[in-house]
Amino acid sequence: MDTMIDPRRQARTLVESRAFYGGRWHEADDGASYAVFDPATGGEIGRAADVSNAQVAAAIDAGEMALRKWSGLLPLQRSRMLHRWCDLMEERRYGLAALITLEQGKPLAEALGEIDYAASFVRWYAEETRRGGGDVINSHLPGKNLRVNRAPVGVVAAITPWNFPSAMLARKAAAALAAGCPVIGLPSSRTPFSALALALLAEEAELPEGVFSVVTGSSRKIVPQLCGDTRIRAVSFTGSTEVGRIIAQLCAPTIKHVSLELGGHAPFIVFEDADPDAAVDDAINAKFQTTGQDCLAANRIFVHESLHDGFVEAFTEKAAALRVGNGFDPGTQIGPMIDDAALAKVDEQVRDAVGRGARLLQGGHVHEAGPGFYAPTVLADISADMLIMHEETFGPVAGICGFRSEADAISRANATEYGLAAYLHTGSGARAERVSRQLEFGMVGINTSKMTGAPIPFGGVKQSGLGREGGPYGMHDFMEYKYVCSAYE
Repeated sequence: MDTMIDPRRQARTLVESRAFYGGRWHEADDGASYAVFDPATGGEIGRAADVSNAQVAAAIDAGEMALRKWSGLLPLQRSRMLHRWCDLMEERRYGLAALITLEQGKPLAEALGEIDYAASFVRWYAEETRRGGGDVINSHLPGKNLRVNRAPVGVVAAITPWNFPSAMLARKAAAALAAGCPVIGLPSSRTPFSALALALLAEEAELPEGVFSVVTGSSRKIVPQLCGDTRIRAVSFTGSTEVGRIIAQLCAPTIKHVSLELGGHAPFIVFEDADPDAAVDDAINAKFQTTGQDCLAANRIFVHESLHDGFVEAFTEKAAALRVGNGFDPGTQIGPMIDDAALAKVDEQVRDAVGRGARLLQGGHVHEAGPGFYAPTVLADISADMLIMHEETFGPVAGICGFRSEADAISRANATEYGLAAYLHTGSGARAERVSRQLEFGMVGINTSKMTGAPIPFGGVKQSGLGREGGPYGMHDFMEYKYVCSAYE
């Protein structure tokens, strides 16, 4: 990090407590606001506007009014505005990252990585805007010309989570804006300032009024309104599978485009022909990134019995060495849990596993860094009857068990309602191809824990979601396809 830059000082220039819609900043109609807390210290870091339903309706009005103008711009014009937005995100990356650390708690180094990740989507879609177009179909009808035109679906609601408060909004908004759709962002009430900072930069980039809005407040109040309004034509949500089911139900009466990026319960499989050192390193990264509060986190680690004992010993040693603390402290690798309920959930999984026969090799308690921190935890000998095998963990707790055969590993990996991501380590190309085809997950990492990015289709199968985000696929849920058949004399 540039030692001349003070991230927290830069963050203060980006703090905005008011909602943004119609090209202007708004206090709540009745002055209502709610407190936002630093999960590392428990201290209040600011208050955000708790907007009224009338204000949400005004944001939708503004988006509807902006639709024709925004979609009517030349693709190159939209592209240039998105590039300007991305430039500003990159220029203010330290301040944006510091906001994430304040609100969400993740280590500053990880927060900087999130801002780079967020900006990469805006840059990608700034270019994709210029590539989007229609298709010409070889005609099956004599004397007819056939084509498919692509048109923006309409105003989009982007409902985003607290664990990646900048990246998830940028990924959704950039794709929708590239498709020609105005966007209304609704961030988690735990992390509103990161979203509002993106709106501040969008305003500075001179996106037309009504094109990008951020409303803040109670999701229980705002989500049903967004899902029920006929002028919202697409809803994109990232969050838990339980809430995703509710959003799908709320959108059904108005037949909206719905994209859902939901929970995960990733398996990490280490076969007997794997490089054990590389497998341990990747498993640590896949488990403990974002303090385990990540839908891609490796929760269930299956290791072939020939490597099991050595893997467990090395993994436990590395987990014990992870540095826990405030995200602003140099060298911190594990930050706080987002709130008391999240900490209680992971502790319940640990207590349940130990009560059912698992071996607790490391952690399993609140860390001395503070009441909001949970020690990196390793459980061995986990079994199918334990909560950790069925519930998404969303915390720094790893469960490890052995397996004997390839078929056994695949069967146990697939034994979940989730299907977002899976990881495997093997030295055999044939096995890698064979197993990746049999794993019921939308994304598979082979001999790596790093596999996401702007060009790829991020998303899951089964109850991990609908649709894909990223790459050219990410625009599909924000576009309509109109077939035109024409005859000319």
